Amino acid sequence: MLKTLILPALCLLSTSSFAHWQIDNAQSRVNFVSIKKDTIAETHFFKSLSGEIKDNGQFSMNIDLTSIESNIAIRNTRMQEFLFETAQFPHLTLSANVSSALSSVKKGQSTMMSLPANISLHGVDKTINVDVLITHQITGDLIVASMMPVLINAADFGLTAGIDKLQQLAGLPSIAKAVPVSFVLTLEKH
Repeated sequence: MLKTLILPALCLLSTSSFAHWQIDNAQSRVNFVSIKKDTIAETHFFKSLSGEIKDNGQFSMNIDLTSIESNIAIRNTRMQEFLFETAQFPHLTLSANVSSALSSVKKGQSTMMSLPANISLHGVDKTINVDVLITHQITGDLIVASMMPVLINAADFGLTAGIDKLQQLAGLPSIAKAVPVSFVLTLEKH
């Protein structure tokens, strides 16, 4: 009788061993660096991020591409219209399974790992490996940070024509077709 009660209880514990976390937009940042004229680097970021880690360890993030911040209003508008084409593709989504990381990191500890992540951008889905540092804070919150920049090539996501248009509008001799992306995400436990 005791065995019949303990076994289902253990199954419940193992399936609910992960909490549910949500991205804290105010404490999170996704940045990328563009290079124009071969030597001028500029940092940009997105002001609106959302996402979560579900109880099963499935991570999902949604970046509102209309929230691009380049510190130049006309460039923000042009990037929305010509690069990201936000009228048709308003979001970038990323998903990954982080269950193995969550099961191996205890409160107050960190773990480094390489995760396959699916990125959906501009109507194209692509799986890439992302090296991350996951820190489980004493408070129960998580910090997920890139260990090294993730290189995004415009051609992989059908963005080359948009970059060419931005280059033409700005009268620039060149804009790099690949950008390094870095991030720090704070996820609050719920």
